[in-house]
This record gives sequence, structure tokens and C-alpha cells, in this order.
Amino acid sequence: MDSLGFDTAPEDTRIVVAMSGGVDSSVTAALLKDQGYDVVGITLQLYDHGAAVQKKGACCAGQDIHDARRVAEAIGIPHYVLDYESRFQDSVMDEFADSYLRGETPVPCVRCNQTVKFRDLLETAKDLGAVALATGHYLRRDEKDGKAQLFRGRNAIKDQSYFLFATTQEQADYLRFPLGDLTKEQTRALADKYNLAVAAKPESQDICFVPNGNYAKVIERMRPESAVPGDIVDLEGHILGQHTGIINYTIGQRRGLGIATGNPLYVVRIDPDRNRVIVGPTEALLVSKLTLREMNWIGDAPLGQNGTEVMVKVRSTQEPMAATVFGAPDGWAEVHLMEPEAGVSAGQACVMYDGDRLLGGGWIAGTEAPVKIADIRHQLV
Repeated sequence: MDSLGFDTAPEDTRIVVAMSGGVDSSVTAALLKDQGYDVVGITLQLYDHGAAVQKKGACCAGQDIHDARRVAEAIGIPHYVLDYESRFQDSVMDEFADSYLRGETPVPCVRCNQTVKFRDLLETAKDLGAVALATGHYLRRDEKDGKAQLFRGRNAIKDQSYFLFATTQEQADYLRFPLGDLTKEQTRALADKYNLAVAAKPESQDICFVPNGNYAKVIERMRPESAVPGDIVDLEGHILGQHTGIINYTIGQRRGLGIATGNPLYVVRIDPDRNRVIVGPTEALLVSKLTLREMNWIGDAPLGQNGTEVMVKVRSTQEPMAATVFGAPDGWAEVHLMEPEAGVSAGQACVMYDGDRLLGGGWIAGTEAPVKIADIRHQLV
């Protein structure tokens, strides 16, 4: 059995590599080519938004497509650029804008992996006769009883499991992640070894289609009605000031509110129906129960309604925390946190683990406060 888990000789094993033009995917392609695999590189053209094309750290546009092509030529593999702009617009960018209009805080790179890459590109790889799609994500993969299991990247700093929670069992069986045991430094060392022109290329940004990090401008261009001013109110509904459009505010935000009350106030809720931003004290940010939609579960036993103890992350950078998840019909689930967590917003991902093993997760559709401060939240009018 070879390094990717196949019984066939590497030269008889076709692998499609998703090449974004960055160092990680470039090393993935070079590493597999060096091991003798029949490697085909594919780069997706996802957008072409003026300044974003020239932005350092962007991916899947302009210079990055050129870089991917140069790497493919240097290592001697066929390379194709596929125009996925319309799919990316429909599945990622439109959802990103609409999510903010619903008062949520979306994670577009998860949507991109969930739809464009691990759904559309994966099917393209199968059409090309590949036995696997390999990516440069820092995620580990193993097999047990013929089924793939996914684990956090060996290097916690680079672990990307949070962004891949929506990977289904069928997709996990087909995917490969050759960099899962490496650090970024080791990856760059391999890029130097293979003389790749992208060896010193900067890290790509999470939101690749947002020039200069100004997501509000992108949303305003896509949805001109999104920047309508409205009221900033306290928990009792008293008007404290005016906001510049709900897309400019996120749960937990303290700075830039333009109000002064003598006590620190935070954005605790966004009310898109009334176009209001609701602020309150820090304790009003705490939540203890999450309602999830589009639940994806790849644990060994089915997710039932009796409760399963897990560790969860509601942000990519935090350490997992103890919780119990209860399955519900139609892809819904409910998560009870062992300890209340602050600053959790609808639209974020709740990702579940058993130790280092990725169990799946879902999109946060709603939150509830702990009982001890529920009376505060119920004062919203």
C-alpha cells in the first residue's frame, strides 16, 4: 500500500491536486509528483475583482493562477484552469452578503470548501479518472474499517479542521491531505527543496475575495440596500445612538459604536427585521445553548437525541470546550455548552471533536443565554 493508502503503483494512480497558487498546494503537487503519482493540477478561477487580483495573499485569481501554472510547468504535470466564477458567486459570495444582511457572521471559506471545492471540484476529479483529490490543507486522515477518519493537523497553529467540518463521509473517503503531519516551516523547506518559485509567497487570506479586508464595502457593492442607518438601542429598547448599517457590526463588538454611557457596552444582538443594533453589558454576551442547522456528522455512531458528549469550537482560533450535542430531525441539532461562552453569533460554525478527531459540526442558527441572565435577554423589545 502506498503513502496515500492505495494498492496500485503510484505511476498508475491518478491524483488531482487542487492548486490555488500558494505554497501549500504547490508543495502538495510537487510531493506527490516526486513520489511517482500521475498528478493533474487544477486551479479554480473564482473571481476577478479588480484590486483583489493584485492583492498579496489573495487566492484563485490573477497572479495566483499564473503562479500555479508556473509550478505545474516546473514539476512537469498537466495543469488546467477551470472557470468557477458563477458557482463561487452563487454558493459563496451571495451567501456571504445575505448572511450579513440577516445579522449573522458568516465563514465563507467553509462554504467554499463545502460547495465549490469538495463538491464541484471533487466531481470533476472523478470525471478525470482520479482516485483521489488532494489539497494543501493541514488536516490528518486515517482509515478504520475501510472508512476515512479526519483529525486535527499535527501542528495546532496551522490546523485547518475547523474550516473542513462540513466534509461528508463520502468526501473524506475520496480526499487526501499530504501536509497534515507537517509544520508550515517544513512545508516551506520542501518548497525550497523542489525549487518552487512560490516558496516564500505570503499566506493567503481567509476571505480571499475581500480587498484590504473591507468586507462591508464588498457587501455594499453587492447589496446596495445593506448600508441603511438605524438605531442603536439598549436591552430595554432605549435609543442610544445611530448605526451606519448592520453589516458594519458583529456580536461582541465594543469599539466604533459611537455611544458613551459611562459603562462598557457591547453588541449583543443584531435585529435585521427592525434594522437595530442592540447593545448591553458583557454578561449579556454569554450563551449556553446553540441551535445548529445543516448538521454534518461523521462520527462512528449515529448522532441521536439522547445526547453525545463532545468538544466544540465556535471560533477557529479557540481551544475546544466541553459540550453535549443532541441530534434533531432534518439536519438540525442542539448543543449545550458546559460553560457559557461570550460573543457567539448566528452564522458561525460550531465544530465538534473527540480528542483530535473531527466529528463534524453545523451552522449556528440561534443562541440562548444561561438561565441566570436569561431575564436580561428577555427584556429585548
